[in-house]
Amino acid sequence: MAGYSAQLLREAAPGKVNLCLYLGPTRPDGRHELVTVFESVSLADELTLTAHPGARHDEVICPGVAGPNLVEAALATLRARGWDAPPVRIEIVKRIPVAAGMGGGSADAAAALRLAGRVAPVPAATQQEIATELGADIPSQLVPGLSLGTGAGELIEPIAPIAPHAFAIVPLPHLLSTPAVYSEADRLGLSRSTADLGALAAEFRNTPAAGRPPLVNDLEPAARSLCLAIEPGLEALTNAGADGVLVCGSGPTCAGLWWGDDGPERAKAAVTALLPRFPSATTVVPVAGIGHNLSTDR
Repeated sequence: MAGYSAQLLREAAPGKVNLCLYLGPTRPDGRHELVTVFESVSLADELTLTAHPGARHDEVICPGVAGPNLVEAALATLRARGWDAPPVRIEIVKRIPVAAGMGGGSADAAAALRLAGRVAPVPAATQQEIATELGADIPSQLVPGLSLGTGAGELIEPIAPIAPHAFAIVPLPHLLSTPAVYSEADRLGLSRSTADLGALAAEFRNTPAAGRPPLVNDLEPAARSLCLAIEPGLEALTNAGADGVLVCGSGPTCAGLWWGDDGPERAKAAVTALLPRFPSATTVVPVAGIGHNLSTDR
């Protein structure tokens, strides 16, 4: 723990937008096959790790969020794998909407694994194994950026950079359970074939840099079915001039995308117009790199 002792260690935990999410068949483990493009964005939680002298156990504090926390699970799994740092306290400042499709809990778990590695070494392979064990979204967030996810989303590979863009994010005052959305997708028969998924993954691997991937989310009809507020959210973003709109992951958060170098300015103007109706709306931009080098400014 050299260089740690009484210091505070901070780590940003960027949320994600699934630019594309193609749904495939259910696997034997109960998860679905997916082809998805993850993109980390500047709307981020912040984790602070400090020494917890005299404590018998690690402690995770996350005001406003009740119930089990993936950060607790990450620390417990690290301990079970032999991570021998003294007890730590991790405090989480939440900015990513909860149960909203932007991967906030997964982002926090990934950031906790990065923080742990700054306290006492954690091999990259071990981080990857733990991330995959805890949830399919976590591996994509170990190194924030743009990536292609296959399998259940846990098989991560880099893809070529895409054209400049920015987002307007419209959180909704509703919660959606990810398992419930997938169950509704099954009920609606939204899955594609394994062959279709393979062809889509190949397209992304072969897309030249500065391309504009289609904004497709196969889970969107299921999320709309369970949350009627999504439709007016997407409509408002379209009316605000977005080049494309989509539901983030399993929803219900809505996102509008503006392409081009002037994307941030146009998205910001749209958010200004949306705020009277959607007071939590915010502008976000893509981010990449290790979390403690990322700003958590909104």
